[in-house]
Amino acid sequence: MTEIPRRAVARTAKLASLPLGVAGRVAAGWGKRLVGRSAEEISAEMSAKTAEQLFAVLGQLKGGAMKFGQALSVFEAAIPEEMAAPYREALTKLQSAAPALPAKTVHRVLAEQLGSGWAKRFTEFSDEPAAAASIGQVHRAVWHDGREVAVKVQYPGADEALLADLRQLERFSRLFQAVVPGMEVKPLLTELRERMVEELDYRNEATNQRTFATAFAGDERVLVPRVVASAPRVMVTEWVTGTPLSAIIRDGEREERNEVGGRLAEFHFSAPARTGLLHADPHPGNFLVLPDGRLCVLDFGACAQLPDGLPETLGVVTRLALEGRSDDMLDRLRSEGFIRPDAELSAEDVLAYLGPFVEPLRTEQFHFTRSWLQGQAERIGNLRGPDFRTGRSLNLPPQYLLIHRVTFGSIGILCQLDAETSLLDIVTRWQPGFADED
Repeated sequence: MTEIPRRAVARTAKLASLPLGVAGRVAAGWGKRLVGRSAEEISAEMSAKTAEQLFAVLGQLKGGAMKFGQALSVFEAAIPEEMAAPYREALTKLQSAAPALPAKTVHRVLAEQLGSGWAKRFTEFSDEPAAAASIGQVHRAVWHDGREVAVKVQYPGADEALLADLRQLERFSRLFQAVVPGMEVKPLLTELRERMVEELDYRNEATNQRTFATAFAGDERVLVPRVVASAPRVMVTEWVTGTPLSAIIRDGEREERNEVGGRLAEFHFSAPARTGLLHADPHPGNFLVLPDGRLCVLDFGACAQLPDGLPETLGVVTRLALEGRSDDMLDRLRSEGFIRPDAELSAEDVLAYLGPFVEPLRTEQFHFTRSWLQGQAERIGNLRGPDFRTGRSLNLPPQYLLIHRVTFGSIGILCQLDAETSLLDIVTRWQPGFADED
């Protein structure tokens, strides 16, 4: 494969193989039941094979399909444990793995973007990719001034593949809905499509990353690599060596998990105030832990413009929920468009729906666990439960959709880390409206 498969027919056929493959395994499963195998044994085998196919298809297609897989991997902590095990490894692979481009294709892109003399800009350049992303892969090199650098090269055909993938994935949203109970997949796909158009021009990402690098320069807890050079399809940044966050999730010690969780939470809540931007791609593949304990943040292609920081309304509503002021909270939600105009809701029902989400702020230290997040997903996803009915009357205004997804994604990583951290201190300092008195 020399580039992202661009032909719509070929890409659609690959994506269509996902639901077809699941259907085939269901049929095969019934056959195995007839010969005496248990339902539990068959279900586990089917889940494992579905996960394997999910990685193979989304990873090969890269582009929007792989981006969707990365987004789903963040929500893995919300999946019930009996379903999560076979999916966990496959979805986590999508955070950093994809088939590599051949060297001649990489060289062609570099020549197109940096000029025919591109090689003179480097004293060393490794043709073997060091990492892969949804729309590009990263090569290790040495810049002409001796600095070690990371060179991100966009896959040829990425622009055509992105939107085609997401259109097709929307057709199969019901299949993926089963992977993450309680989460609406279609809005996720719609929002991803809007963000990814921006990601195609690496000059936008370079501008975002320069802003973050300047704001966090000298920070003792977070590092953002500096940008060395950029073009529409190629970006060169300082090279950073560290431990992937996925390795901490898998094998980290308790103290390390807690420290990393605190740094991640502080980065999420403080960045909008410090930069006017929200890093909108929170999955473990975009974070490294440095030997000195700092959290290194990567990939600034998807960022939301928040010139005034996080919206004050979020802080006010969170505080009112904590204080049990249900009537005031409902009034604020209505005035900001969070309640559907035709909905008749009691303030107590809305507080019952939102209250459990603010549990991490009721104590000085909160232990983020998979079971806690799974409980929240099951609670709002239970078709027969009162919270499901309340949730159908709530509305998420468009300007809050990305913030909601990023916050939930960050919390998902905290739960994957099994981290115990003082979220209350962080939110009190950085979330506008939370510490106000009224």
